[in-house]
Amino acid sequence: MDADKTALKVATVYDNYLHEPGLKEGFGFSCLVRAGDINILFDTGAEPKGLLYNMGRMGIKPEGIDIVFLSHGHDDHTGGLAGLLKVRPEAKVYLLKSFSYGFRKDVKAKSSGVVEVSGPGEIYRGVTTTGEMGTSVKEQALVINTEKGLVVITGCAHPGIVNVVKEVKTIMSRNVHMVLGGFHLKGMDDKGVKEVISSLKRMGVEKAGPCHCTGNRARELFRDHFGDGFVENGAGARIDV
Repeated sequence: MDADKTALKVATVYDNYLHEPGLKEGFGFSCLVRAGDINILFDTGAEPKGLLYNMGRMGIKPEGIDIVFLSHGHDDHTGGLAGLLKVRPEAKVYLLKSFSYGFRKDVKAKSSGVVEVSGPGEIYRGVTTTGEMGTSVKEQALVINTEKGLVVITGCAHPGIVNVVKEVKTIMSRNVHMVLGGFHLKGMDDKGVKEVISSLKRMGVEKAGPCHCTGNRARELFRDHFGDGFVENGAGARIDV
């Protein structure tokens, strides 16, 4: 599957790591993805108050959100959705078909458009979902096709960050330039994290911006091994590709 290449700006608006003083931190993740001329809110953090507060401090208007993309059904990624939809019910919500019936029904009642995702597919020019990945926790990642290569954004990477990148390379048949988001490595020992880093680098990943559930020690190791390719990420971070 190929796609048009697009300009990309990412702004992390909710995270348990704080990048910009004055913002609220909380255990969860959300980032604004500006891909070409569309605004995609990737996940919504754990609760609406902190999400909307941070968006306001960062100059991001909820009314400008075109799409809400939910990586998986855990509360620390969906908790801010109801508050966002009160302000912007016109936003189209992309969620997995495997989300609970009650959750899907509730979102359909609050949003003017819901897309239930199962397999991979383009959701906008140059923007693709991996579709449902994983077993115990189903998750989708967002892939943006840029001039520098693919940029992959993950909520928690429950299927394994290495597996996510492998899947993306299979779907898109192009090099992965950067991976951002939660890598779910908290509690993994140094040897395991180093194996993950080595695998990513062997697959050609040039930059990494881990946050959320990655863990402090794992982030330190990513910083050490990626060097200039390490992207400081957390609430308030702004990343241009």
